[in-house]
Amino acid sequence: MSEELCRLLGYQFKNSKLLTLALTHRSCETANNERLEFLGDSIVNFIIAEALYTQLPRAQEGDLSRSRASLINRDALGDLARTLKIGRFILLGPGEIRSGGNERLSILSCTMEAIIGAIYLDSGFAVARECVLRWYEPSLSTFKKTASRKDPKTRLQEYMQSQQSALPVYKVLSLEGESHQQLFVVSCTLSKIDKQAIGKGSSRRRAEQAAAELMLGMIKK
Repeated sequence: MSEELCRLLGYQFKNSKLLTLALTHRSCETANNERLEFLGDSIVNFIIAEALYTQLPRAQEGDLSRSRASLINRDALGDLARTLKIGRFILLGPGEIRSGGNERLSILSCTMEAIIGAIYLDSGFAVARECVLRWYEPSLSTFKKTASRKDPKTRLQEYMQSQQSALPVYKVLSLEGESHQQLFVVSCTLSKIDKQAIGKGSSRRRAEQAAAELMLGMIKK
């Protein structure tokens, strides 16, 4: 297992016990990855912050903070874990196995952070930084090209403020699917102009962004 995962990660652990610990969810009722997750969270925050600071020399502090949050939130880290096929290596308790925990974004993202923490302890900051930047290279390259474009929710809010109108109201209409593969359905309503858009996504945030994008299209028409 460890050899295959190391190949996917592009990193060979010297201490395989660190990798095993990073993959162990608290549902196993034994030593688990929560402390490594804490460590990895701080490390990936710094690495991505440094990358954005370097790549976006004209961005203000608020823009940099929002950019970092979009790259290292639960969804982004969970998607990275899925890309690296980490889910099938996570060690879970019986209950989490039955509920499909190895595909749940919250578990995937925490495991990803724990692995980053484990690499840091195994080989130091420089190697951990190299791994994180390699994994994030596609996202950072794309992000650099589109960083000047604000997300749909922000653009919609700023437009309504420029019109001196009430801000959009978002409401979760339904939550479909199993806990590890949920689909959020969210409405975006503009009371003053009596318009509503419906967005869907694997998280509430993504569904709200989708609804805001649709609402912006409706306004333009």
